[in-house]
Amino acid sequence: MSSFDHPTNMYLFKMKNGKNKLAYGESPEDALDILRMRLTEEEMAQIIPDQFTKFHPRQLQKYIDDLG
Repeated sequence: MSSFDHPTNMYLFKMKNGKNKLAYGESPEDALDILRMRLTEEEMAQIIPDQFTKFHPRQLQKYIDDLG
């Protein structure tokens, strides 16, 4: 299976502290599931799951200053 079979998008999820958390996945739900594997419960509690920006990985430089 190639990466073209399942396109991966990048997502910036808003956080309660005003920053954004970077995640990747096939959908926002998939991206949140991946974050749950990487972050603690306290870190996940900071993420606002329904407030996100979807973008292509080639656009990452545009959002780098917003990461937290």
